[in-house]
Amino acid sequence: MEPTAEAPVRLSKREGRSPRDMVLSLAVLIVPIALLLIFYRVVLSGDAPVTVDAGPKIQEAQEAKAFPVAVPAGLGDDWSVSSATFTRQSGGATLRIGYVGPGKAPVQLVESSVVSSTLLPAELTTKAKPLTDFRASNGVWRLYDGRPGEQALVLADPSRTIIVVGKTDVSNLERLASSLN
Repeated sequence: MEPTAEAPVRLSKREGRSPRDMVLSLAVLIVPIALLLIFYRVVLSGDAPVTVDAGPKIQEAQEAKAFPVAVPAGLGDDWSVSSATFTRQSGGATLRIGYVGPGKAPVQLVESSVVSSTLLPAELTTKAKPLTDFRASNGVWRLYDGRPGEQALVLADPSRTIIVVGKTDVSNLERLASSLN
């Protein structure tokens, strides 16, 4: 006996899936995702930067007495601390405080007893060039161009070097530099 060839089963136009069915399926998926995203951003402040207390690291740096620590004061609510570290190495000690400044721009404050000739190429690259000077009540700062898109203000004293670097306006760098005392 020979097997008989059966005709393939085909769905009629009404039994298949229409574009309307696909749109409804996507809506069932997209609407809850959109609601969760709105809840995360609005209610839980999901876009707000994570804030850290820099106090313990500043205190650790002050107790180490490797260099006079300059503490920022009066920056305002549009600045928040995002990271803080204090490290000791063979050439000295370094305090780093990361900020999120106005416009969510990242800015880093670096205070160190490492020799400037070693610290500046490590932080700003060997291609960094001084551009101009900025006078503040705490000293004369030199503006450098750093990595692509970054600028830095540097205050070099015999006992320490302070660098304020970031991808932000020079006015924000000057504001942070001026707040140090």
